[in-house]
Amino acid sequence: MSLNKAMIIGNLGRDPEMRYTPSGQPVTQFTVAVNRNYRDQNGDWQEETEWFRVVCWGPLAERTAEYLRKGRKVYVEGRLQTRQWEAQDGTKRTTTELVASTVTPLDPRPRDEAEGGPPPARPVERGAPPAAEPIDETSDLDDLPF
Repeated sequence: MSLNKAMIIGNLGRDPEMRYTPSGQPVTQFTVAVNRNYRDQNGDWQEETEWFRVVCWGPLAERTAEYLRKGRKVYVEGRLQTRQWEAQDGTKRTTTELVASTVTPLDPRPRDEAEGGPPPARPVERGAPPAAEPIDETSDLDDLPF
């Protein structure tokens, strides 16, 4: 038996960026900052921030790109995935990302969206995972292949 499940709550570090694979599959990427407060050896409060790269596919990618913005508090559930690729300059790159299955906004909508804005916060889940397909590696966004 195996289990690969991750759950985080934090704030978006930047606006989601949506792209399409060569076959037309939408993929959205954003980062989430998760803060942890603790007391150090001297008893002083310290805060550390862990950054998570989040990837959403299909309809979930479209909805997160449309409704989420930098600074919003979200709950993200999914699985961890580590990928390796060769950058355009020939160096090998590695990244670990959270492939989301559910993204739920946790903060209230801004007041200016109350009339005619997006629907209230609700869990957003993705369907079946996308089939393996080539990803355009000509992108220079953070040297990631999407």
